Amino acid sequence: MMSPPLSRNSNISIQFHQGGNMSNEIIVKQEGPILHITLNRPDDGNGVTDPMAREFTALINQAHESCEMVVLRGAGKDFCVGRAVFTAPGSPNAIPEAYARRAAYDVIFDAYWAVRRSPVPIVGVIQGRAMGFGLAVAALCDVSFAGDAATFNIPEMAHNIMPTMVMSSIFDRMNRNAIAWMTYSTDFINAERALQYGIVSTVVPAAKLESEVAAFCDKMANTPRPAIRGLKEYLRVAPSMDAQGGIDYARNIHAVVNTAAEMKGKHRK
Repeated sequence: MMSPPLSRNSNISIQFHQGGNMSNEIIVKQEGPILHITLNRPDDGNGVTDPMAREFTALINQAHESCEMVVLRGAGKDFCVGRAVFTAPGSPNAIPEAYARRAAYDVIFDAYWAVRRSPVPIVGVIQGRAMGFGLAVAALCDVSFAGDAATFNIPEMAHNIMPTMVMSSIFDRMNRNAIAWMTYSTDFINAERALQYGIVSTVVPAAKLESEVAAFCDKMANTPRPAIRGLKEYLRVAPSMDAQGGIDYARNIHAVVNTAAEMKGKHRK
């Protein structure tokens, strides 16, 4: 079920039912044109349950209706240590056949697709560990800030799990050799190597992480909306085109965006 539309300057806590307890596992806060989404399971490294992934997807899919950018964080010391898979009481231990499991896998693929397709930029704020799903989302964000103590890994192969879910999110972000090394070795890499691999956009001292993000958001808030959305659209679409298509599309979007009224006057706060 989709969440209700978000209004500006609203504070919303999304609740999930897990194991009979109610907990605020995703926190959503609207500050003017910015929607802040925080994964909020700090005691478990912000491991993402399937209900969380569904709600995350819904939030990202509707974000453009009420905001100009999304800032994504994890509560506590880690960004996200990957998926948190629970077995319901009384459920059989047998692993379902592939077709039956596909719906469960699609929860994650849908989340990745939502981040890719979002019309508004998504900014990742990465601290501590970013593993599996966490690494994938960090790489999919349009801009990711990593604290200098952040670490990244793809652990699936160590658990006899084919890592193609994560790989589907990074095949066009990282080079082939980097993907192969991370998936086969399952080793952690530091933030500087994550920057070299294309997982994050910039690395800053951990103590300055929030101030650097705030400064970037202020700059974005003073950039005309057509430019922000047009740039994201071009970066999303052009890589799948041949060279001529990419050039032609650049010509068209250049003309459309630069003649928009908001590009000619002072941008609203």
